[in-house]
Amino acid sequence: MSQILVAVPAALAACVHVYIFVLESLRITDPATMKVFGIASREEAEIMRPWAYNQGWYNLLLALQVGVGVVCLWAAPTVGSTLVVAGCAFMVAAALVLVTSDRAKLRAATVQGALPLLALLAWALT
Repeated sequence: MSQILVAVPAALAACVHVYIFVLESLRITDPATMKVFGIASREEAEIMRPWAYNQGWYNLLLALQVGVGVVCLWAAPTVGSTLVVAGCAFMVAAALVLVTSDRAKLRAATVQGALPLLALLAWALT
């Protein structure tokens, strides 16, 4: 039961980070994505494309780490816990960096950091 309490928010956090990957690495010049990130023009999006591509892959790799950790929670609990805790801790840290760099990004930081924080709290309490 305790593994499920950790696994559910961790898996959802991984899904959020896969979605962020799609936005940043694959759809940064899409008008809807530009609006999400506050990008004013297609020209700006093109300038940001290399940065966004790299940042998107960073998010995908974090998601992969947490996703593998979730699977391993049952097959190899120590390995799974290590991967989930490390990945979720980095996700929360990145959310804190986002909001401390720009208070207007509180909503985005909450989307990015709330689920991994819940997973960490569940892990700490079990």
